[in-house]
Amino acid sequence: MQKKYVGAIDQGTTSTRFILFDHDSKITASHQLEHKQFYPKPGWVEHDPLEIWKNTQTVISDTLAKAGIKTGEIAALGITNQRETTVLWNPKTGIPYYKAIVWQDTRTDAICIKLAAKYGEDFFRHKTGLPPVTYFSGPKIKWLLDNLLNLKEAALKGELLFGTIDSWLIWNLTGGKKGGTHITDVTNASRTMLMNLETLNWDSELIKIMGIPQNILPEIRLSSDSEIYGYTFKNGVFLDEIPVCGCLGDQQAALFGQNCTRKGEVKNTYGTGCFLLVNTGQEIVHSHHGLLTTVACKIGKEPARYALEGSIAMAGSLVQWFRNNFGLITKSAEIETLASGVKDNGGLYFVPAFSGLFAPHWNSNARGVMIGLTHYINKKHIARAILEATAFQTKEVFEVMQKDSGLQLKKLKVDGGMTANDLLMQFQSDILNVEVIRPVITETTALGAAYAAGLAIGFWKNIDDLATNWRAGKTWMPSMQEDTRQAEYSKWKKAVMRSKDWL
Repeated sequence: MQKKYVGAIDQGTTSTRFILFDHDSKITASHQLEHKQFYPKPGWVEHDPLEIWKNTQTVISDTLAKAGIKTGEIAALGITNQRETTVLWNPKTGIPYYKAIVWQDTRTDAICIKLAAKYGEDFFRHKTGLPPVTYFSGPKIKWLLDNLLNLKEAALKGELLFGTIDSWLIWNLTGGKKGGTHITDVTNASRTMLMNLETLNWDSELIKIMGIPQNILPEIRLSSDSEIYGYTFKNGVFLDEIPVCGCLGDQQAALFGQNCTRKGEVKNTYGTGCFLLVNTGQEIVHSHHGLLTTVACKIGKEPARYALEGSIAMAGSLVQWFRNNFGLITKSAEIETLASGVKDNGGLYFVPAFSGLFAPHWNSNARGVMIGLTHYINKKHIARAILEATAFQTKEVFEVMQKDSGLQLKKLKVDGGMTANDLLMQFQSDILNVEVIRPVITETTALGAAYAAGLAIGFWKNIDDLATNWRAGKTWMPSMQEDTRQAEYSKWKKAVMRSKDWL
């Protein structure tokens, strides 16, 4: 049977999608399902790993049914995933010991404070590129081991595995308790606070500090590997063995899918959160302004590529919060129409520090504020301030990214669901004073995973082959006056200061 497609599983913070791409990178078919968000305590965010696995199987089946495609026509599968979200499960039963602790969760704040006080932030940054904050997986594993009975004993018995969502899905896809492959890739491993950036291996000193049994950690593999991770287990979803051979954390996948493969190229993904990455080539650039140093990709025999990243916790999820909690819109896309009903924000600024501030501030005790309220303000101004919050947060990261990298960033490639919002994209161009470019294919996260898988089995020849598939869709140019830009940004920064250290 002719291999016509590459499939990408895109497991995100709020939903799971499966997309089939043809050789020209065009989307043939896709399906998406949301999963439940659990908030058991303030600052706690959890997912059900079994629901995510069930949804993954469903979106694959429904995509194939929609398109009338058989699994034998799929050349390879790639995985991209919400990073840092932590799962511990029993390999003998396939059952998680606890719900997945999501990257947004802040319950490990006390652990991180102790780590920083004892070893210093620079100790962790030097080894991993990451500060000791609640975002990352290592402290989440430690919390689970410290708070759930018998987990350490389970590890000694070989009855405990750790994985971020990529590991959980690959293990299940390749057989689960019947011999599933327990691996992760370098991009996801670089987000655990346990991998050494230079060696690309688990760091024994960090593992000891966290008190984590090394036998529960997955094997670290390349992002695109001709040595196949494993093959899909024949079951109700897959009637054929399909190679699983590409894996990238979601933001690295978007960087790859945006064809930002050269030093100095930058992209921003507007999803649940907002993630700005610049490719720094083979150089490990340590940030002095609160950014993260991370692995961009490791493709075959090529040297690892690195990136600087600014992570913003609330972007699309802020619009969802506005939709769900206030009922002023019924669909997220309607916020653009509402916000377009006024010419500006009316002096209102919204800082969405619901789980603290991420880059470049890293203030876990910050909380959300809406400031500048007067009798003049109405729901349209609130909608506009919510959209502008994403652009302002991006500007904060963009500025310090240029300082850390020493690069002058003149263009910004954008992707993700919020890029359909023309009002937001124009304001983003205005406040940054740079050209903003949206590609024809905006599902660049899934596309990056598909590229990684396709390269591994020769579906695409090389990175240059991929570059011919990238095409600009729409471009926005700045039109805001410089004095207006400075005034608006100054007020935003004042609002941010008000949000800090609320707790």
